[in-house]
Amino acid sequence: MSNVEDLRAELLAAVDGAADREALESVRVSALGKKGRITDMMKGLGKMSPDERRETGQALNALKDDVAAAIETKRAALEDAELTVRLERERIDVSLPPRPETTGTLHPISQTIAELTAIFGQMGFEVAEGPDIDDDFHNFTALNFPPDHPARQMHDTFFFPEREDGDRLMLRTHTSTVQVHTMTSQKPPIRIIAPGRTYRCDYDMTHTPMFHQVEGLVIDKATHMGHLKGCLIEFVKTYFELDELPTRFRPSFFPFTEPSAEMDIGCSRKGGELRIGEGDDWLEILGCGMVHPNVLKACGIDPTEYQGFAFGMGIERIAMLKYGIPDLRTFFESDLRWLRHYGFAALDVPSVTGGLTR
Repeated sequence: MSNVEDLRAELLAAVDGAADREALESVRVSALGKKGRITDMMKGLGKMSPDERRETGQALNALKDDVAAAIETKRAALEDAELTVRLERERIDVSLPPRPETTGTLHPISQTIAELTAIFGQMGFEVAEGPDIDDDFHNFTALNFPPDHPARQMHDTFFFPEREDGDRLMLRTHTSTVQVHTMTSQKPPIRIIAPGRTYRCDYDMTHTPMFHQVEGLVIDKATHMGHLKGCLIEFVKTYFELDELPTRFRPSFFPFTEPSAEMDIGCSRKGGELRIGEGDDWLEILGCGMVHPNVLKACGIDPTEYQGFAFGMGIERIAMLKYGIPDLRTFFESDLRWLRHYGFAALDVPSVTGGLTR
């Protein structure tokens, strides 16, 4: 038995003295491996008498358990020590200023949304949000889309599988859904803009399956087409930062507005270059109109008492026009070189009085 106790002291000392996990593994193999010292001693039990075999076997099993437990404890301690060293080696002082080459920039979409919020916020609009996944009522029916409208078909809309009741959820095709949510949950007067992601089955230089829109909505008792025109004329002048910007409104059709119009801004295409402002050409910028009475009825608002206007535009489109970005797809390609070129300083918050872009 003295041999077992001597071996215990020797092995536990070796475990305690292991400097790293590699040395500890060597101790484990030499003690508990197939050719280890404890294993070798257990092979000699067969030559002993029954009483000696029982007593020595119990002692060796206890030694094996003690050594294994000591090894696991030591391994955990070594791992903790290694982690502490690594954390100290990789420690970053977040209070230090960033290196110039790693300074981040704000994506043009985020910048444009901030500019829109600043402009319409000064006009008294609030920002409203809604779910990206919505139902047929909020996306189509409440907005006066007829049952056979092409936008309801699979080639335009991302539908989810049918539910047990036959209804299908979908990825919203416009942020007009937020207008419906607002009108069904809030009493007039209402004055909101709803920027956000929208989804449609399309992909080319000017279309992507996911893109951003901003919708505007005003509902009260006295709003008329003149208010709509004044609001949007002031918006485009402020957004493009031009004191003089020719505009015109052309009759159009949208299921959710009546009358409906498309707004054009003046531009020049001389020399193959598009320039916003004075020129002999026009560029369509957004759609708008007076909210259709059927939409008001669907949302529980009395159209004989209230009326209002709505408008909507693509955020990528107006960003491309203002900042000279030629391809819509580059907005979503995660190219750092593109972002460094078109990005904005994160702390330069747009404001109408201080300047939208700096």
